[in-house]
Order: sequence, then C-alpha cells, then structure tokens
Amino acid sequence: MSILDQLASALGRNDEQPNIALAEMLAAKPDAKAVAELVGALSAGTAAQKSDAIKVIYELGERRPEAVAEHAAAFIALLGSRNNRLVWGAMHAVATVTPLRAKEVAAALPAILAAADKGSVIAKDHAMSILSRLALAGHASALPVLLDRLETALPNQFPMYAEIALPAVTPAHRARLRAILEGRLVKIEQTAKRARVEKVLRKLGNG
Repeated sequence: MSILDQLASALGRNDEQPNIALAEMLAAKPDAKAVAELVGALSAGTAAQKSDAIKVIYELGERRPEAVAEHAAAFIALLGSRNNRLVWGAMHAVATVTPLRAKEVAAALPAILAAADKGSVIAKDHAMSILSRLALAGHASALPVLLDRLETALPNQFPMYAEIALPAVTPAHRARLRAILEGRLVKIEQTAKRARVEKVLRKLGNG
C-alpha cells in the first residue's frame, strides 16, 4: 500500500491522528522510499495530500530529523507557496533539519525570512527557531538577526522568542539580549509573561 493511501484524507478522516501515527511509524522503522513519496506529494499531490504530507514530514522531523534532512531543498522551495498551511508546515520542517543541514539552510535564509515576514505567526515562530538553531550550529550571522526580531516581536510572542534566543546567545551578544529583555519587561503587564521573561533573565545572569 502506498504511503499516500494511509494519509488522513485518504482514510476519510478529518483529524491529524493518522498522519501523526505515520510519522511515528516512519520514525520507528525508517523508509526512505515512503519519505520520498511524501515529499513528491508536496508538489504533485492534491491539496489534501499536500496538507497531510507536510504534517507527516514535520512530525517525523521532530522525531527523527535524519529521516527527512536530505529533502531540505524541497521544504525550502515550498516557502514560496500561496498556501499558508504549506508555508508554515515547510518552515517547521526546515526547523527540524537545520542542525543537520545548517549550511544549506543558512544559504536560504533570505527566502526563509521573507516567508516569515509574509506568513502567519506560526511561520514567524519557526523562523525564530531556525535562526536559533543556525546560531547554535556555528552560523554566527544568524544571531544578530535573531536579536533584531526579538526586539520587535509582538507582545504575545516575546516571552517564547526570548526562550528560543537564550540557548543560542554568545558572550559577545549577552549584553544586548539582556538590554532587550529588560527594556521590554517593563511594558509586559501579564504576570505569566513577565515571569517567563524574568526566568530567562535569571538564566542569562547565571550563564
């Protein structure tokens, strides 16, 4: 049976559980041919197949990134899609493989950031993860971009972005991160969000 026949839409399901189950199956028992078929569906499949396939791919990427890493170029190519679901799904997939394909992802950073700027909040979230993982992989040029975006982040996203930035910050950028956090902290009214930023500040001070 083709892997496409096991997607949620092929089974007449409106939930994501079959797609998650496929990702778990492929993580437990890698199948390069099945993954290639899913990647092929991203360009040649029906709208439903595309949506299901990208879900399986990024869920698999979270569990076993090496199973999808060789297809990074296909995920990057999807960032120009008019389908918002595919754009943020592709961004998620790229984020999962960034540690393994850092050079390739870094080369595509302009396209990634352009897609984030035009895309949904979810796309922007994954772009921040990509920047952090690039910095952690040794691409120092990603860190100033990450901090620029943190500085102008929407209030609701700011605590999460601060948490994403923390592991990637280097001693040379620690002062700037602290300044951004302290500058924004005074404007945060919600207790839970303040607590998250304060926790990042404490970790930054102890690092």
